[in-house]
Order: sequence, then structure tokens, then C-alpha cells
Amino acid sequence: MEGYSISRLSIAAVASHSALDVFDGAKEEGFRTVAVCERGRELAYLRFPVVDEHIILERFSDMVDDAVQLQLRRLNSIIVPNRSMAVYVGYKAIEEKLRVPMFGNRYLLRWEERRGEKNYYRLLDEAGIRRPKVFDSPDDIDRPVIVKVGEAARRFERGFFIAFDRDDFWKKARKLVEDGVLAKDFLKEAVIEELVLGAHFNVNYFYSVAFRRLELHSIDRRIQSSLDTFYRLPADVQVELVRAGIYPRYVEIGHEPATIRERMLNELFRIGDRFVEAAARLEPPGVIGPFTLQLMVTPDLDIVVFDVALRIGGGTNVYLGIGSQYSKLYFGKPLSMGRRIALEIKLCVENYDCLHKIVT
Repeated sequence: MEGYSISRLSIAAVASHSALDVFDGAKEEGFRTVAVCERGRELAYLRFPVVDEHIILERFSDMVDDAVQLQLRRLNSIIVPNRSMAVYVGYKAIEEKLRVPMFGNRYLLRWEERRGEKNYYRLLDEAGIRRPKVFDSPDDIDRPVIVKVGEAARRFERGFFIAFDRDDFWKKARKLVEDGVLAKDFLKEAVIEELVLGAHFNVNYFYSVAFRRLELHSIDRRIQSSLDTFYRLPADVQVELVRAGIYPRYVEIGHEPATIRERMLNELFRIGDRFVEAAARLEPPGVIGPFTLQLMVTPDLDIVVFDVALRIGGGTNVYLGIGSQYSKLYFGKPLSMGRRIALEIKLCVENYDCLHKIVT
């Protein structure tokens, strides 16, 4: 942050995913806002008056160009990462080329992946948190599974499908390849997980450097297309659709708020604490700010974490402007995750002298 005017900080984000939550929260805490837009996708950020500066690029990946970074730095920008930034700019560019301060630990972003040396299975195992069993080969399938893989045309979208055994796996995989949903070589990137039955929740946490505490802020659930319609249909219609070779798709299109039974909160704090400790061991300094554990609660009230987000989650948008249910218990008023991020930056500037500890 050399050369920055600390009294004139701006909060920036890639204009996608959860950016409106970030911008609204930043304005609530008195910061200027900077939207890094991709041409053709900028309209909402021009229409909603929560953005002070617009940087419009041909591609999000141009964000690491020298001229763009100079513009961000002249605005004293701190970037709040989201999933779109990770996908479109890329982990390597974020780690090695981006010379703009980023809120949070930029080296943790790549741990969201399921493959490679740095993956969230390893994080969960280090933390001693239960996760689904993973099968190395379709030949090893001995129970119902969910196959996690990106779509052929849009690798960041979910080409997921459920299979009951090896034969069912190949039957459905061939159909999805024929339909162009999956690439022919999809198995190289696919992860085969046991299918865990339960109630699903996205649990949104915030690790505060200023207060040295883990906060549980909100819970939401995903809305996915075309799964959302599929499970609302009568069972006989679902069966006929499957017989016709029409399977539900798991493209995330929105979120809805949720609460969880209060007796489960103890365990949510326990696994959150263990996750923060594991991240600090594997990728120092560990978690800074928001992260999400996506989990199932089984009928036996066991928690199984099936996915991880190591930055602000898309589901926090459901609390934009009104604040989340659990955040009120900390601050006497509900805060959105975007506002909580801005508050942490403000606290580190004005009260706790910890700005250098929350950016990387």
C-alpha cells in the first residue's frame, strides 16, 4: 500500500457475483466504490447509484494490465475478491501480477478447487471436518454418488449429475456428452463424491482480525436451474422425464435466506474454528474476512461439508441492504456481509492499526 492515501481509500470489486453487496456496504461505511466491469455486462452497475467510479474493460482478465492497475492504485483501491474475479482473472494472475492490495488472503483462493495440490478436501481433512467420500474411478462406485464437473461450454458452470452405480454413471455420462453438456474428456476433471442425503445450507462466516474472533453471519440456500423446477414436479413426471433422457441441471441462478435449528449453532462454531485454524497452518496467515462452508445436515444431525468458498459468497446478496440475521447479535443491528467487510477495513484504519494485516 505504499503511496496510498489512507484517508481516501476506495473499495473495488469485479462487477459480478456479489459486487452489489460489497458496493452497498462500502457506501454505508463512507467509502468510495470502484466497479471493474466487462463491456456488455456493466448495465446494473451503471444504473444502481452505489458505484462512484467505473472501469470498463473488454475482458475481466484485463484487470491485471499495468494501465488498469495504475488507475486502481490512483484511486487508493482495496479489492474485495469474489468468485468471478477468481474465475476470470485467474489464481496465477491474482497471486503474481496483481499489485493492488486485496482484502483477504489472495493465496487461499485456489484452495476452493477440488483437484491439485491445494484443494478444499485437504483443508477439510486438516481441520478434521467430515466431508463426502471421494471415489478415484467409476469402477469403485459402491453407493449413490454425485459427479461434480464443469460444463463443456462453460467450465465454471455445474455439469453435475447423480448416479446409483457404475452402469448408471456411464449411461448418464454418455447422454450428457451426446447433448453437449459435458466434454468427451470430462472424466479428467470430474470428482465422484458419495451422495449425502440431508438438508443443505450455505453457512457464511467472517473471521475478524480487528476483534480476533470468528463470527457466524448468515445462512442461505441455493436456487439451481433446472433442478429447481425438477424437484417441484410430481414423482411420476420426474420418472418419465428421466426415461426420456432429460435430467436436472445444477446451474446456480440465485439464493434464498435460511435459518438453522439453534442446537446446531454450537457445531457450526466448532467446525468454523477448526477450519480457520487449519487454513492458518496450510496457507498463512489463513482466513481473513468472509468464507462459506456449504454443508448437509443429516437426519442424525451430523454435519458433512461438501464445498467451500474462501471469499464472499454469492448467497450474501439475499441480505443486501437489510443485513443478516446473526450479525445483529454482534453489532445490535443487522449488517450485510458487504458492510461487514467495509467495517473491518474502517476499524483497522481508525481504531486497531491493523490494515497491514487484512490485505495481501
